This record gives sequence, C-alpha cells and structure tokens, in this order.
Amino acid sequence: MLIELIEWLNSIFGKIPGSGLFQYVTFRAGVATILSLIISMLFGGRIINYMRRLQIGENVHDLGLHGQKQKEGTPTMGGVIIIMAILIPCMLMARLDNVYIILMVISTTWMGLIGFIDDYIKVFRQNKAGLSGKFKIMGQVVLGVIISVTMLLSDQVVVRMNVKEAKALEIDQFQVGDTRVINSLEGKPEMKGDYKTNLTNIPFIKGNHLDYAWLIPGVDKPTSHKWVWLLFIPLVVFIVTAVSNAANLTDGLDGLATGVSGIIGLTLGIFAYVSGNAIAANYLNILHLPGTAELVIFAACFLGACLGFLWYNSFPAQIFMGDTGSLTLGGIIAAMAILLRKELLIPVLCGIFLIENLSVVLQVAYFKYTKHKYGEGRRIFLMSPLHHHYQKQGMAETKIVTRFWIVGILLAVITIITLKIR
Repeated sequence: MLIELIEWLNSIFGKIPGSGLFQYVTFRAGVATILSLIISMLFGGRIINYMRRLQIGENVHDLGLHGQKQKEGTPTMGGVIIIMAILIPCMLMARLDNVYIILMVISTTWMGLIGFIDDYIKVFRQNKAGLSGKFKIMGQVVLGVIISVTMLLSDQVVVRMNVKEAKALEIDQFQVGDTRVINSLEGKPEMKGDYKTNLTNIPFIKGNHLDYAWLIPGVDKPTSHKWVWLLFIPLVVFIVTAVSNAANLTDGLDGLATGVSGIIGLTLGIFAYVSGNAIAANYLNILHLPGTAELVIFAACFLGACLGFLWYNSFPAQIFMGDTGSLTLGGIIAAMAILLRKELLIPVLCGIFLIENLSVVLQVAYFKYTKHKYGEGRRIFLMSPLHHHYQKQGMAETKIVTRFWIVGILLAVITIITLKIR
C-alpha cells in the first residue's frame, strides 16, 4: 500500500527524497519485520490481559505429563496476534496488486478464520471437540482449490525463461504476453519470455525441472496440459491439508510450533528472493518466477510475527496460539511453498511437522494392528505426538523444544543446499 502511495505522490510532486528506498524488496522486508515485531510485542500483552479478563483460558486434559496442569487457564486463541502481525505490515509494505501476495493474504485470513471458529467453540461453548473435523477438512480443501486454480489460470503466475529452454521443454505454445512480443522472440533463442507452465523444481535431479503435465498417463504432451488440473488440484489440496494439520499436531509445547515455523518461514523467504531474482535463479538453475520477490515481504512479516509471538509463547507460556495460530501457520507454509514451486522440498524443510504427524499415524495404526492380532493394543512410542514421548521419558520441556529447533535449523540448511545437489 505504501509503495503505491509513494509512487502516486512522486507522479504529482516529483521524486520525494528517500522514496527510492521503497523500490528495494530488501528494505521493505526489513521494515516489515520490524513492524511485525512491534505489533506482536506491543499488542500481545494487551491482548493477553484482555483474554484473561474474559477468562479465555486453556482447558488442559490430564495426560500425566510433568507440569501439564500448571498450564490450566493460560489464555489461548493467541493466533490472533500472529495474524495481526502478519497482515498489517504486509498490507503496508507489499504490492497489493501482486497475485502471490493476494493468495497469501487469502490463505492467512481463511485458515485463521477456520482456526478461530474451532477455538471459539472450544472456549466459549465449552465443547472440547471444537469444530467438526469434516468442516476443517472442507475449509482446507477450499483453500487448496483456490490456490491451485489461480496458479493454473492467472497470467501473473508464469516462469521466465529463454526461447531455447522453453522449446526444449515443449512449452513454447504456452507463452504469455503480447503476440507481437512473442513473434519477435522467434529466431532469438537467448531472448527471455514469460511462459504459462506447470513446471516445478525437483531436488536431486540434474535437470531440476518437472512438469506435472508429463505425469498424465496415456496423453501426448500438447494435450496433457489441458488435463493437468486432474493431478495438480488434488496435489495442492493434499499439501495444504497435510501441512496445516501437521503444524496443529506440533503445537503441543511452549514455543515449539512457533520456533519451527519461524525457521521454515525464513527459509522460504530466501527461496522467494532467489526465485524472484533473475541472476540468482540463473546461477542456481532454478525457475525464475517474476513477481515472487514480493513474497520476501510476506516471509519477513511471517518471521517477525513468529518471533514476536515467541516473546510471550516461550516457556513458561503466557499465551497459547490455539488452532487460530497453528492451522494458520501450517496453511501459510504450505501455500508459500506451492507458490514458489518448492512443494517437493516440504518433506525435508518441514521434517519436524512430518515426523510429528507420522508418529501419530504409526502409533494409532500399530495400536489397532496389535489389538486385532493379540487382543491387546501396543504402542511404539510412550505417547504421541513425538514431543510427548520425550516428555514421558522425563526430558525437560525447554530441552525438547530447543533440540527440535536445532533439528529444524539443520533441515532448513539441508533444504537450501539441495538446490545445488543434483
């Protein structure tokens, strides 16, 4: 919003001193991070006090974990702080006509609304079950459809490459732009154009590019692009649903989901910068995605919001994020990875979420299997999700969280270096 306002003022009064700084994504990202931190830290305390007055406290189920009952009554629904700290700076510092920013704002608002309804039912209606699981899934499916359909149809969602590379990938017929410009590129193999394609980055492979249309069975390549939605839409829906639910499962210890999400957000911000920069994208041999540089602003807001919320959410937590925060964090991470065409790196980057989710799936499956086979259910872990297993072993909560952060940093570094491991 501010950059559009400054450009409008410059057109009327001439160049305003210092206004050129707003043309730099890095400057706007830095300001966005500071604003996000200020908002979350400034309003966080007030929101906590307000929630205490309303007696919006967490109802803790006694699972026999050390220090668990001490958390009874801690204010919840703190995800509202995270959402505010993301959206307000983003609205101020990012270009609001950018399709990637629009999709991230929609994702944040939509998942925040689903989580808020769930928390509202739990807290105010005293219904521990919260929002029905099928309604949560429906909400996640809707978001996945919005993201995938927009990517398939929007002319702003393109890949910039030269004519020679595009023809090698057989996507020249999907070029976007003025017909005269397209025709002028013919015979100039090193000239670059914007192409509408379903390419994504794939790690560990020398070519580094995968077109989902190639995976449509029994259809030739030119025709397969017409049917790619049959694969792409379900895939995006699955990723959004899986990551948001996994983030929700991870939110079980003070500062755990917040810290891990901040690490992932920083990594995605780096990906956004190199994907939106022609020189960096060419050097790393990744897809150059015009317009994704604006996602650096969003990632900065996301990181600032996580760090600011961690001020109050670190042990001993003064507030919990609730589903308002955890579902939102997961939805944001999934959406940003998909928009940056790094969704195939999610199992590595979001490895903490993955292992937490798998621990629950394996625990339930093994319990049912052994109960059917032996008449008595048995467990792999002392308790799931995995962080509770370590609690049962007597490990301090702060040590568990810190070690999970360290593993999260390690996974983030591995994710980044996969760009050069082929």
